[in-house]
Amino acid sequence: MSQQTVLVINCGSSSLKFSLINPSSTQVTISGIAERLLTSEAFIKISCNNEKSVIPLTTPFDHQVALQYLVDFLNKHGLTEQVSAVGHRVVHGGESYSQPTLIDNNVKDTINGLAQLAPLHNPVNLIGITAAEQAFPDLKQVAVFDTAFHQSMPEKAFIYGLPYDLYKEQGIRRYGFHGTSHYFVATKAAQALNMPLSSFSGITAHLGNGCSVCAIDNGESVDTSMGLTPLAGVVMGTRSGDIDPSIIFHLINQLGYSLDEVDTLLNKKSGLLGISQMSNDCRTIEDAIINDNNPQANLTMDIFCYRIAKTIASYMAAISHFDALVFTGGIGENSDLIRTRVVRSLSLLNLKLDTDKNTDIRFGKAGSINSDDSLACLVIPTNEELVIAMQTQQLIEQGE
Repeated sequence: MSQQTVLVINCGSSSLKFSLINPSSTQVTISGIAERLLTSEAFIKISCNNEKSVIPLTTPFDHQVALQYLVDFLNKHGLTEQVSAVGHRVVHGGESYSQPTLIDNNVKDTINGLAQLAPLHNPVNLIGITAAEQAFPDLKQVAVFDTAFHQSMPEKAFIYGLPYDLYKEQGIRRYGFHGTSHYFVATKAAQALNMPLSSFSGITAHLGNGCSVCAIDNGESVDTSMGLTPLAGVVMGTRSGDIDPSIIFHLINQLGYSLDEVDTLLNKKSGLLGISQMSNDCRTIEDAIINDNNPQANLTMDIFCYRIAKTIASYMAAISHFDALVFTGGIGENSDLIRTRVVRSLSLLNLKLDTDKNTDIRFGKAGSINSDDSLACLVIPTNEELVIAMQTQQLIEQGE
């Protein structure tokens, strides 16, 4: 088993991301993504042994066809026999799953039932599972849930200020997401600080188009910023993050928005895109600040960084001691400007950056960026695919 590989599948609504990983050596043989599925612009990008190719695809090209294309590619390169199992990223596991789980019909039924809590994610995760089962009928399939790491949160952190029956009967509570990423970088942070994960307490900030902050106490998630859905928390690329709930009623009752229009507004037209009026991409906004001193871009960045810093500061109330602040995700790993603005607001917590270290760390680098008189502040690139591969292999081996 240790010499074999795990095929990691991450299905989006119109995409299928994949990696072929050896969990023991961490070597990635193949990685890629099929995008714009079910459109005339569908294509697949594959990187195999450091050779990259982009192949346009004919319609109809759905998830099943995309996975079959991947199977054919594996067969062509003699890699199919090396695949020992398939690991799937599943966004919402509710309270049902706190660990990776072998997929059977009951698990699929549960994932389907939780689709009401993640209508944009769980249904396509099931599509990927079904497609992989058809493509690899003899292999075990494992679900690794985005929500699993946060199942250690205490009730005081996940219960909303709503009638308790809505939690008990309808499952309305904070679940949190990006759990695989927060777990990975917390583990790496503990290693960097020469301690076991079970001793590590700190705060991890996963910053990308989707953003979440997590309070980790003695190796366990004790609070996180995303909620029932990934819409909650800090400002994100196109998501609003936390707002006054009455804004929704105002939009509908006073401004004539429909429910669907409000949903689209909060999830797809808000956040960095909505505030800046230019882009959901931090790089575009940063360029407008640096090159043009654009006031709207500067305001957008101030709001973004302030909300993150405020959340980090509030999570000091959730942990018993503080070992490190960790930045990860595409923005957290690469934007020294955003890290600077976030940490500047946290000086009362004795967090300060070393400018040279902070500027140097990007493009996959990891390391400390704090000054000598500061508490630890780290940048650690996340690797959710590797976690899924490792946890899939461990689960399979436990059953042997």
